[in-house]
Amino acid sequence: MLWYTLLGGYVLTSMILFRYPTILHKKKKVKFACQHISHRGGAGEGYENTMNAFRRAVAVGTEMLELDCQLTKDGQVVVSHDQNLLRATGTNKNISELNYKDLPLLKPRLPIDFDPDAEYVGSEKEEERRIALLKEVFQAFPNVPINIDIKINDDQLISKVSDLIKQYNREEYTVWGNFSDEITQKCYKTNPNVNLLFSMQRVTLLIFLMYTGLLPFVPLKETHLEIFLPSIYLRYFLRRKGGPNPTFLPLEKLVVRTINVLLMRPCLFNHLKARGIHVYFWVLNKEEEYKKAFDLGATGVMTDYPTKLKVFLTNHVKE
Repeated sequence: MLWYTLLGGYVLTSMILFRYPTILHKKKKVKFACQHISHRGGAGEGYENTMNAFRRAVAVGTEMLELDCQLTKDGQVVVSHDQNLLRATGTNKNISELNYKDLPLLKPRLPIDFDPDAEYVGSEKEEERRIALLKEVFQAFPNVPINIDIKINDDQLISKVSDLIKQYNREEYTVWGNFSDEITQKCYKTNPNVNLLFSMQRVTLLIFLMYTGLLPFVPLKETHLEIFLPSIYLRYFLRRKGGPNPTFLPLEKLVVRTINVLLMRPCLFNHLKARGIHVYFWVLNKEEEYKKAFDLGATGVMTDYPTKLKVFLTNHVKE
């Protein structure tokens, strides 16, 4: 009988704290709130991760720029998704093998990772296809929140990015991390004053804590949860692997659908938002995907098409 009483008390307490988490936890005070986030600066409307794309996205009205960082041979922090340059430039070299001045230009036609049937074709002007330095982005957009994906597990890269964040007084207006828990933990240890992403390992822990009722009792250092809609994985990633009509592996289907059931829970997102943690969905490029994300309780959406998302927000979502 005592066990039933204790279990009942635990369940009731957990439910109350899940609904009202600030009873136990101080709400995080993130300095920015972003509904509109441009993935790689808007890879469908400009050459990805370039100054031209960033300028265009900001002009459209994006509230946050998402970008990726790598380190050159001469220690420059550059904005690039890939370590190897073959996909983006046609040159089969790693960024870490080249000095910044020797980096090639992006190709005139670039594939869009989250829109496999499309590619971006822009001007052949060299300036528009130049790989940017992170400090250039900080200088050009001092008041725009920036989401940084640290692409490789490199202590020097993490340290240099942190130094630039501090140099440009961006600790409160930057969020960083990676899917890798090791990289994300290094980011936090290097500079705990910068807003932090959940790694995939921590997302898994988050799910475990929610379903055991422990989540309301556990402090969270992260400020931003970035997750994908499972339908995006099925539509894009498996399609790229298998062609237009792939035969999905049953295990892959099972994993994705399990994630859909366990993680796509508005109650979880509302709990996190009550704790001051922002919830972003990536990378969504269709109106029905935008709607699904906001219906689930997303704080913001990341897209390759800043103009398309801006139109949707103007017509459907109240600020």
